[in-house]
Amino acid sequence: MSLPSSRTRWVSDFFSYETTKSVVVKSWVVGVVNRGVQLLILTYFVGWVFLHEKAYQVRDTAIESSVVTKVKGVGRYAGQVMDTADYVTPPQGTSVFVVVTKQIRTEEQAQGVCPESEAAFHCSADRDCRELSPGTSNGVLTGRCVPYNATLRTCEIQGWCPPEVDTIDVPVMLEAENFTLLIKNSIRFPLFGFEKTNLPPPGSGVELGRCRFHPQLQPLCPILRLGDVARLAGQDFPALAATGGVLGIKIGWVCDLDRAWERCLPRYSFTRLDSLARTPAPGYNFRHARYYRWPDGSERRTLIKAFGIRFDVLVYGSAGKFGIVPTLINTVAAFTSIGVGTVLCDIILLNFLKGAEHYKARKFEEVSEAGVPATPSACPPGALGTCSRDKQSTDSGTFSLGL
Repeated sequence: MSLPSSRTRWVSDFFSYETTKSVVVKSWVVGVVNRGVQLLILTYFVGWVFLHEKAYQVRDTAIESSVVTKVKGVGRYAGQVMDTADYVTPPQGTSVFVVVTKQIRTEEQAQGVCPESEAAFHCSADRDCRELSPGTSNGVLTGRCVPYNATLRTCEIQGWCPPEVDTIDVPVMLEAENFTLLIKNSIRFPLFGFEKTNLPPPGSGVELGRCRFHPQLQPLCPILRLGDVARLAGQDFPALAATGGVLGIKIGWVCDLDRAWERCLPRYSFTRLDSLARTPAPGYNFRHARYYRWPDGSERRTLIKAFGIRFDVLVYGSAGKFGIVPTLINTVAAFTSIGVGTVLCDIILLNFLKGAEHYKARKFEEVSEAGVPATPSACPPGALGTCSRDKQSTDSGTFSLGL
């Protein structure tokens, strides 16, 4: 082919026009596949997209929240009666707080020098101490090996003395299982200006002073028993109180604002947040000290290693309300997706069914402008065997093929 002829063909193809040609195929297989795919797509959009996911709504996930907590209960520990001021920290009632269930106390510590109590610092001579790292968990090594008791020598430290011994067994305040926790949660969805609180409104049938949360009987009561929180999180309270741990109290607000205001309700769920698997130091504990002065003016302190249960109140949520824009977008997407059935049926017809070549000849046709007759031609009266008898509509150009 010469170069001018090739250019002419390229120009001719570039300025060609493609239009849709409708061909009606009378086939049960293709018809069932087409309607089945359309039904599945329509069911997906109506059932899942619109009814379940509520895609016709504008959604606000930027929830604003405040949490105030209050623990109540009195327990006995080491011969003392302890109230919330003794075992709750911090005392401000924040969304993260600790209920102390076990304490190791080191009384009357003062600045000075003393033998280290940890087994890693046992020694027989000063050179054993000089070879070690200068810092310990209780102080700074002086480089001397001194008697710890009548039979044992350890490295001397400078710091708060006597050093802490945290390997002793101490009791657990099991009364904490019956302590109660009040959670006051206020939320706001700024996009809609919607505000609500988890406290039951007057006339709701929930008496705030006497109710206790229960997932089936009292799911809206904001007063929770600590033992129930641990149980609903899948934990054993005595074991958890002995080692400490972190529990999450999740409050979910998933609201459909197309419904009544009263239908927007919180849902509580519980989980343990600190993983026990592959943890070298399981549990939760921390140290704090109480300082005071003796009459001689010297500063003393009581060091407390506290084991307890940390509670994290986590609030999440979203709200939705009808919007014309998402409704139109998802409606158009639904009708557009129905065309997937046509694509699938074309693949079956063009490649797998008997008569595929005949269907290709009818579906893809090239017509030149010079070959278009002035009026539609009809079959001559005697041309029964050579003239096509395919049904053709004169208004839309639709062919009907029987396969």
